[in-house]
Amino acid sequence: MSDIKTKVQGLDPNVRARDVHALAAKTGNIYEALAIITKRSKQLAVDLKYELHQKLEEFAVSSDAIEEVSENKEQIEISKFYERLPNPVIIATEEFLSGEVYYRYRDTKKKAQ
Repeated sequence: MSDIKTKVQGLDPNVRARDVHALAAKTGNIYEALAIITKRSKQLAVDLKYELHQKLEEFAVSSDAIEEVSENKEQIEISKFYERLPNPVIIATEEFLSGEVYYRYRDTKKKAQ
């Protein structure tokens, strides 16, 4: 996984309107473009969630007492950082428009021999 966090630091986290024709230009079909963006955004979401859980596991305390909840400033900062990152759909759309997403079509037709 490339470092997603550093790549999206300058990306605007707000949703904005997109030109539908620009999205469909690469595939020729808006639905195919959206399917590619959706699949990539799911990959990004899983990667970011895994990475966040790995970092937060460092702060996990094995304790049976539920009342003892300690507040760790580093843990809060890490959580806030991940909350400020753009939505995976926004990241995937930017990657698709800039040509960073690789996609291919499966050959669904069986070749006659």
